[in-house]
Amino acid sequence: MATQTQTTSARGKTPLQYQQVAESTHDLDWAELVTLDLSHFDAPGGKQRLANQLRDAVQNVGFFYITNFGLMQSQIDRQFGIAKELFALPTEEKLRHRADLEHGHYSGYRPLGSIELFPGLRDNVEMYNVFKYLPELECSHPQLIIDHRDEIEAFQRHIAEDTVQKLLTLIAIVLELPEDALTNGHKYNDVSDCHLRYIIYHARTPEENAKYDNLYSRGHTDFGSLTLLFRQPIAALQVLMPDGKWKWVKPLPGSITVNIADVLDFWTAGYLKSSIHRVVAPPEDQAHLDRVGVLYFLRPAHDLRLKALDSPVLERLGFRQKEGMDGIKAGDWVRARVKGNLDRAVEGGAKEKEVIKGVKVRYYD
Repeated sequence: MATQTQTTSARGKTPLQYQQVAESTHDLDWAELVTLDLSHFDAPGGKQRLANQLRDAVQNVGFFYITNFGLMQSQIDRQFGIAKELFALPTEEKLRHRADLEHGHYSGYRPLGSIELFPGLRDNVEMYNVFKYLPELECSHPQLIIDHRDEIEAFQRHIAEDTVQKLLTLIAIVLELPEDALTNGHKYNDVSDCHLRYIIYHARTPEENAKYDNLYSRGHTDFGSLTLLFRQPIAALQVLMPDGKWKWVKPLPGSITVNIADVLDFWTAGYLKSSIHRVVAPPEDQAHLDRVGVLYFLRPAHDLRLKALDSPVLERLGFRQKEGMDGIKAGDWVRARVKGNLDRAVEGGAKEKEVIKGVKVRYYD
């Protein structure tokens, strides 16, 4: 059901509003994903049951849903409202807070067209990343973000101190490790590149979409540990399934879509799959709409190394350290991937690109 939230605009001119659009009526080829109900986390035996549910999902697809994660829809819609207002700011104001992308820093504004998807064709994405409110990570922000700091920080802290801590606990159980094996190094006060992201994909005309092969974002993996995507009813996200087919990720009401990212893949020597996903032009009944998104990117403390964990599961199943990962710090990996995104596109299909110290990633159309 569409919901609407209203709060006072930081610019003081109009109320800040957001209303979710209706879902597409098209019959799309949806991926079948596990749903974890986090209300069971503290019930007797609840963690083990949830870990059992999660085990197959994180080995095969790397995508799953969570529900009952402790935030009301009105709180989520306020974040979408902030995003909508943020991207309506004048370009010159946003550019005053541009992220230092060339040095691998994502804190702040990433301008429209920062990435070349195909030779001569730039992306249709703007994003604004709000890092944790720690003295070591301070940076400038538009007045809109400053005026809404309290609720942005409270929203971030709930995700960082509650939601992802539960997910990391469940993953540790899957790996037969102590429950705090992964939560250590993912605390709010750790210096890391965790951030709340506001993003907008600007709608293109059908003719423009044809030039881009209907891609908004090429197939890729994410840089950190976990990515949380708050429900966006405009269908556009697709995941690459084990059989090599792309399937749509359904915007399940009341859910967050979660995916495994690079660091957990490295720490488990590939046992947990860093999910390959892409964003495509929405179906015809939504293709004219700008797609606003709110996400949270969980990334480990900068100094943690990407060495495989000593897990009984990995040992039993024969998973071994990926070559070249031993000496790489998590912070260096993230920075190198941010810088790598700025590389010029080249002709061809799927590509492999060195990120750091011989370790490579692939991109997919």
